[in-house]
Amino acid sequence: MSSKPIPRVIATQAALSFMAMLRQMHGALMFFQSGGCCDGSVPQCYAVGEFNVSTTDVYLGDLDGAAFYIGADQFEYWKHTQLIIDVAEGNGGMFSLDNGTGKRFITRSRLLTDEENRLLEKANNHDESSKPTKEQVRAWLARRLARPMPLPSLEQIRQELGWATGER
Repeated sequence: MSSKPIPRVIATQAALSFMAMLRQMHGALMFFQSGGCCDGSVPQCYAVGEFNVSTTDVYLGDLDGAAFYIGADQFEYWKHTQLIIDVAEGNGGMFSLDNGTGKRFITRSRLLTDEENRLLEKANNHDESSKPTKEQVRAWLARRLARPMPLPSLEQIRQELGWATGER
């Protein structure tokens, strides 16, 4: 097996196609795996900037450029699985961009192997040491706001901050 950890979240081709349609309508996207309440435990899709990610939310990875987050408590239940984002017929979440389209995002999952869990744990320990501090992020944001230009991609932001992307 490869020494590179597998992604914690992936998407089916149907989900990627649906995301492309929503991106044309709403611009850049991001996801948050809901932990329940009104819409149950489903992936919620938002336009970037329409959902505030907290400092306790866990970044799982990108789906075709769209960041995917999950709450820390919910992550504890799902950390031994790979999330597979798919599409099904039906109504989307109340606040999610899929609402009203006749389709909805759903989460499937598979258990990770012991080896995959070991590699992810090793990668996570390394990633923590490479994360920028809050002060570094604030300084970077102040510099970006001082320059009138379009928002960069998530990958470009990570590169400018020196935050490891997991491409090892």
